[in-house]
Amino acid sequence: MRTIPIPVDVTKLQITCVKAAKPRLVNKDTGEIKRDKDGNTMYELTLLFEDEFNRMELVKISTTPEPQITAGEEVIPVGLVGYVWEQGGRWGISYRAQSFVPAGSARTGADL
Repeated sequence: MRTIPIPVDVTKLQITCVKAAKPRLVNKDTGEIKRDKDGNTMYELTLLFEDEFNRMELVKISTTPEPQITAGEEVIPVGLVGYVWEQGGRWGISYRAQSFVPAGSARTGADL
């Protein structure tokens, strides 16, 4: 299956970090850490997405390098994309962001 990045519009979402970044594992049994195509360690954050209708969803997002975000902090993912995956009859969407900025910072179309 060919993976095509799908841009995610976060302009109408309130996003809160609920679990700070930790290295993403390829294999939990061996402890092997996932790396990107350049060999950099991939990190995973758990974020709470809330829309304008107060619907909420927990989403795990991968990124590199390690973001300096703590639990409870409101953030804006920059360059957030989703990738549809399928493996062994199961499928889902994985997410990756280029970086994160505090929600209180200036938001422009170029930043998002």
